[in-house]
Amino acid sequence: MKKILLNITLILLFCTQALAESSVWKVEKSNSLFYLGGTCHLLRQSDFPLPPEFDKAYKASELLVFEVDPGELNDVSTQQKLVSKAMYADGSTIDQHLSPQTYQLLIEYCAANGIPLELLKSFKPSIIAVMLEVIELTKLDATQDGVDLFFYSSAKRDGKSIEGFETVEEQIDFIAGMSEGYEDVFVAHTLKELKSIKPMYTSLVDAWKRGDTSKMNDLMIADLKKTPGLYKKLVTDRNRNWLPIIDAYSKTPRVEFILVGAGHLVGPDGIIQALKKRGYIVKKLQAG
Repeated sequence: MKKILLNITLILLFCTQALAESSVWKVEKSNSLFYLGGTCHLLRQSDFPLPPEFDKAYKASELLVFEVDPGELNDVSTQQKLVSKAMYADGSTIDQHLSPQTYQLLIEYCAANGIPLELLKSFKPSIIAVMLEVIELTKLDATQDGVDLFFYSSAKRDGKSIEGFETVEEQIDFIAGMSEGYEDVFVAHTLKELKSIKPMYTSLVDAWKRGDTSKMNDLMIADLKKTPGLYKKLVTDRNRNWLPIIDAYSKTPRVEFILVGAGHLVGPDGIIQALKKRGYIVKKLQAG
């Protein structure tokens, strides 16, 4: 159990990745200007340095905006809140919330990978799914030292302001409840993805570095849209909640650098398309 809880910060960050282009956009409207960066929350050391467009946007910005303030994630009270929300309060276990077929797949996966299922049984499906994905990604040398923490550390060092779209409490509630009503689909889909996580992760990071929005949409969004309710909960609802906040930022004299998971930016329901519909001029940032 202790080893599992050490991944709490990774769970919060994960939830859910020298070239001509990257996943950074310059956004303008009237006299306003801000930058929008799509992030991979977990990266390998070999993925650094980041594309130079990120550094250019960072240097030009006074305020960094994340999905949630990363500095709050390591707080002891945050860990305690997540643990309390991550487990079933009624004493039920995961096998009571999955179909026999999906639970059997979970048994087989845990047995094949040396994971003690008994330690997971009290956790909710969304937490188990993210734990398993994090475990697999750490095998690929991916760590929480992704784009978010890199720029959070830079901002703290340089004295730049930091804000989040969501409070820690809101993100905890979202992560703990994101599979509610879709428990079986969520776990089954995760177990299916884990079989090909290495090539998928490699392709995703490559597409992210190149700013290939079409490829990122295919890898992160297209399959999820086959379950409309889950897609709405994970992507479109959060995007809709963030857009008024982005509008408010655009009216300040400061220059902001908004950093959110790349999956929120791409596709027809992504933030980039939404901003264009609202009259913003959105262009890929060039490093030169």
